[in-house]
Amino acid sequence: MSPEINLNEKFQARIDAGEKIEPKDWMPEKYRKTHIRQISQHAHSEIVGMLPEGNWITRAPTLKRKVGLLAKVQDEAGHGLYLYSAAETLGISRDELFDQLHTGRAKYSSIFNYPTLSWADIGAIGWLVDGAAIINQVMLTRTSYGPYARAMVRICKEESFHQRQGYEIILGLANGTTEQKEMAQDALNRFWWPSLMMFGPRDEDSPNTEQSVKWKIKRKTNDELRQQFIDITVPQAEFAGLTIPDPDLKWNEERGHYDFGPIDWDEFWKVVKGNGPCNKERLAARVDAWNEGAWVRDAAMGYAEKRRNDETGFSKTA
Repeated sequence: MSPEINLNEKFQARIDAGEKIEPKDWMPEKYRKTHIRQISQHAHSEIVGMLPEGNWITRAPTLKRKVGLLAKVQDEAGHGLYLYSAAETLGISRDELFDQLHTGRAKYSSIFNYPTLSWADIGAIGWLVDGAAIINQVMLTRTSYGPYARAMVRICKEESFHQRQGYEIILGLANGTTEQKEMAQDALNRFWWPSLMMFGPRDEDSPNTEQSVKWKIKRKTNDELRQQFIDITVPQAEFAGLTIPDPDLKWNEERGHYDFGPIDWDEFWKVVKGNGPCNKERLAARVDAWNEGAWVRDAAMGYAEKRRNDETGFSKTA
């Protein structure tokens, strides 16, 4: 038996035993690269996800809504920080991660390439988008890579609050005037199918799912998570008096789950490949923010260097 095969078998045995893999542990190169791809995609999604919501901070209908949305966007920046830090433990630099995003080589969640046309969209993002994220992310608190699993514990607590915040916005609109309820229904109509696409392609079209489940990077498949989200969310829509925009949706007593209509996977792949409604806008905004913030990064690095080289200078400026 070759040393490499032996190492792989020992690694899989640790995974099967439920042990956490830590940064200094031996791991297969594919495991490392898979985690870099997944964690960085997650981090990018948190950062890009600030854009459609940040657009509404100054236009929120009340001071309470403004403060709540501002806090949520701030949380998402923190989530990105946790996740970029976790990715760095796998031997990739923050600058390289950002370069992959800005050049289009790294992906982020397709849902953030859709526009937010009304205040109800902010509610729909919290209710549906963050709701879908929680379904996926609670599972990640038990993922096999230690730094990722630990980062997800705090992220999930905050995302759970975001989901409740969004649903509360939707409930308020659904129980308001006729125009407000129509606004909530319109947001649901536009965000329902993209939210289902957030879980990724069908299992048969997802080449990484089988290995990711074996390594316990993922605990459930894309289709299992999607079904779980539908089963949880449909009763919430009914309670709000809203209609899921799927004529094929119905409860299947035999399966104990909702049956649902076909997803437009052509649209999904179109958005993933950079041709969605807001792909170019989102990426341009991120690149502009990076370039315009260069002076802040330079100042921070200069100050850090001064602290290292001049203890007296640190005491004077502390």
